[in-house]
Amino acid sequence: MHMGFRWYGQGNDTISLDDIRQIPGVETIVWSLHHKQTGEVWQPEEIEEAMATITGLSARDRAAGITKTFNADVVESVNVHESVKTGSTVLGISRDQAIDAYIETIANLGKAGVKVVAYNFMPVFDWLRTEMFHPCPDGSTALYYNQHQVDRLSPQGIIDETLKGAGSLTVPGWEPELMEAYQGMDHEQMYANFKYFLDAVIPTCERYGVKLAVHPDDPAFDLFGWPRVVSSKEGIQRVLDLNPSPCNGLCLCLGSFSSRRGNDAVDAVKTFMDRIYFSHVRNIRFTDEQGSFYEVGHRASEGNVDTVGIMKAYAEADYQGYIRPDHGRHLWSENTEAGRPRPGYGLYDRAMGIQYLLGVWDAYRYNR
Repeated sequence: MHMGFRWYGQGNDTISLDDIRQIPGVETIVWSLHHKQTGEVWQPEEIEEAMATITGLSARDRAAGITKTFNADVVESVNVHESVKTGSTVLGISRDQAIDAYIETIANLGKAGVKVVAYNFMPVFDWLRTEMFHPCPDGSTALYYNQHQVDRLSPQGIIDETLKGAGSLTVPGWEPELMEAYQGMDHEQMYANFKYFLDAVIPTCERYGVKLAVHPDDPAFDLFGWPRVVSSKEGIQRVLDLNPSPCNGLCLCLGSFSSRRGNDAVDAVKTFMDRIYFSHVRNIRFTDEQGSFYEVGHRASEGNVDTVGIMKAYAEADYQGYIRPDHGRHLWSENTEAGRPRPGYGLYDRAMGIQYLLGVWDAYRYNR
């Protein structure tokens, strides 16, 4: 198992590689080119520059005796253009044009040595929360999803509220002006469009050794009448069945998956183990019967996700893929107006989460 940490890049993250370097056990920096628009080709020189920053050491680091480096095996995300999801021309870009650009990007990433590309197939929103810095009982703040607020506000209202909370940092993957493109679309059409995408892209993945890893819907149910198709065990199985290639796999986010009541995270890990190439392990706590929830610490007893059972399943299977902690609370100096990080992506709670997850992993690995 390879432990990772998501990093948004120099000038686009409040956390530095030097900060991450001091977290025991982190091997992989999960990265992306966040300045690229969805549908743009990632050029080889851009990829090489980003990977060199991650895998190398600065002169200052070397002078200080620092030797620890990272791998850049995992990219999250290469976003799928809305024309692909809708099967139509959107903003002047056709589905086939967008897929051609995606294929070129995958080829460039594979040539550079990237092994896993995480992505999603969600309409408009690639995640949704209603509050970025919700007060928690312990004095920290965290991401919060309030179903009552979603029921009351329009999609644009939700977007406006969320962007206010994000501050100056980018919120990738949202294209709210494209909402109308999904009117009248059902789940069967989404699965058909998904298959078209996979059948077109997978041969390039096979050629260059890149594993595609689809992220579950977040939250894992339909929103605003738009169909979401990676929200349940049955939905995941259907997506894997759309194309049987081993390159068609999962980025199994257990917090997102668990946001749908009745989904069993541990069972999903055991069921799909051979197709899980990347996993996000995090915890949430439900606040009402309607499905509202907020993010909590990674410890199993903090919330409703069995993080111990999840890591036990990975350890007993000797999982060889990539794992990272996911959304953490905002703690200490981060929990101020001046110190606020990207919502959900502060340093301290994710660092503590890594130590908890590795502790569970070690306990089960060493006592098999």
